Amino acid sequence: MKTDKLILDACCGPRMMWFDKQNPLAVFMDIRDEECTLCDGRNLEVHPDVVGDFRNMPFEDATFRLVVFDPPHLVRLGANSYTAHKYGKLFSSWETDLKQGFDECMRVLKPEGILIFKWNETQIAASRIIKIFGVNPLFGHKSGKNSKTQWMCFLKSAY
Repeated sequence: MKTDKLILDACCGPRMMWFDKQNPLAVFMDIRDEECTLCDGRNLEVHPDVVGDFRNMPFEDATFRLVVFDPPHLVRLGANSYTAHKYGKLFSSWETDLKQGFDECMRVLKPEGILIFKWNETQIAASRIIKIFGVNPLFGHKSGKNSKTQWMCFLKSAY
């Protein structure tokens, strides 16, 4: 798939981290396109520009300058829980899925492109994810109420 956009959000969900949820520089992709009413009565909408799977993205090699990869982080939660609707749920094949997703993010990045990876380590340690990826991030930052969320930056080699 060809695009003139500079940024890919590979699993955008309801675009919660975006200040501009309609940013014209970004392509928003998610495996789901749905609406639901959460247990607190709020409506949740997931309407990506592209319905696609981060393990097999429909984009050409070296398409984007920046990729944001914020996959689901949890394996233990109810399928219809608030958290599952809001953030998604990992499949039982999560280790292979995340490695494929990371590799796909790198594939669609231009040389010297930036990958921003967000991970919440409530159930799975970030160190385990980095080991699965086989690449150390350049730098990162812990955030959140209990410092369980980590933001990491990776640079695609120019070679």
